[in-house]
Amino acid sequence: MGQAAMQYEYGVANDHGHDRGGSALAVSIFADRGYLRAEMAEDAAAAGLRVAQTSDLACLLTPDDAPALGDLVLVDCPVIDGAELAALARLDMRAARGGSHLVVSTSIGSLDDVFGCLDQSDAQILVTPSRADRVIALGRVLARNGNRVRELSEEDRLSLLRLTEQVSQIAHKLEQLSSGHGPSDQHSPFRFEGNGQGLNGNERLEGVLDEGTDRLVRAARPPLPDPRLVRKIIRQRQLRARFFEGDLFADPAWDMLLDLTAARVEHVRVSVTSLCIASGVPPTTALRWIGQMTDAGLLQRVDDETDRRRAFITLTEKAADAMGRYFAELGASSLNLV
Repeated sequence: MGQAAMQYEYGVANDHGHDRGGSALAVSIFADRGYLRAEMAEDAAAAGLRVAQTSDLACLLTPDDAPALGDLVLVDCPVIDGAELAALARLDMRAARGGSHLVVSTSIGSLDDVFGCLDQSDAQILVTPSRADRVIALGRVLARNGNRVRELSEEDRLSLLRLTEQVSQIAHKLEQLSSGHGPSDQHSPFRFEGNGQGLNGNERLEGVLDEGTDRLVRAARPPLPDPRLVRKIIRQRQLRARFFEGDLFADPAWDMLLDLTAARVEHVRVSVTSLCIASGVPPTTALRWIGQMTDAGLLQRVDDETDRRRAFITLTEKAADAMGRYFAELGASSLNLV
């Protein structure tokens, strides 16, 4: 990782790398690859954290001999089997109960299973992360530890998320250069409005008077558009990448909303892996956006009733309402689907 980016991240981290008593936060590291354990420990120490233990994943498999957790737990499990999934689910529950921050790195092939196991501790999931991604994750944990993120407005949180992504991109660029490879208002930020209705926490009721009761009755929500139209819009957006650099048009929140809108009308369930692909950005970045949009009340997690290790992502009613009104405002029914 580039020296400038490392200094930036560690400068931020060292402001929050201690608990309220002034002691350095303890970090537990679990990974089967020895070089990766050493790399994680080096980055954690540079961020002002205290590495309490490093071990392989086998020590997590036996519940009776499970090691004590630190304030922060880093886990790497690129390929995961049934026993490791069960261990990860137990670790997630322990972290939630004990207040530990959990950061788990995995591969795109194991993402759905890992995501399905982590539903208690608000864990960060990284997909085939670079060293820069891990440093960004450390910074986010330390920001949470200082309780600063929770005190921000939704608009400020979105700005912070965008800044985080920009810092991540800079770190990646510097990492590539250093390796010699070169570059290859207080309202919710997701405030969709239609026909004068805001979709924040205090939603205004709109509609018409019921002639029988003289009460205000909310007008029916416009139906969601024909999924063929939404898929056509998605294809048109993806077409731009054939002629321009894809980074110019990165808009993961909107791309995910479009994909979930079409899937809702098609009665198709969307896995987290599929949604990450639809976002058009790296999976780790997409997962950060999924977390932000879930916090904003636009997306929700739905467990698979036939397999507890899997989970799906869907629009909330608030988001579906916003998308329906958006397309109604566009006059979607009059658009050409051919």
